[in-house]
Amino acid sequence: MRIPGDISKITGVYGSQKKTGRIEKTGSVAPKKDVLSISNEARDYQVVTRALKDVPDVRRHRMDEIIRSIDTGSYNVSGRDVADKIIKSVFDKKA
Repeated sequence: MRIPGDISKITGVYGSQKKTGRIEKTGSVAPKKDVLSISNEARDYQVVTRALKDVPDVRRHRMDEIIRSIDTGSYNVSGRDVADKIIKSVFDKKA
């Protein structure tokens, strides 16, 4: 393959670039200490989440009362309350 033109001019471009010298001395870098700061709101959030972890998900005493009333046959829920809860859950899912 033949490349027309003066190739010496093309290679001369690379030779004419300014050469960089070696860096002889660098300044000393002082190490910095990492600092972590937590806002008051974040601290409050941590306290609340720790307190909530200690609270059980199920109120056992309330469940025992309901189980006892179901076993004895004294557990009554009005139909209106059931219907209200169903309607409310349907509208809550749409929102």
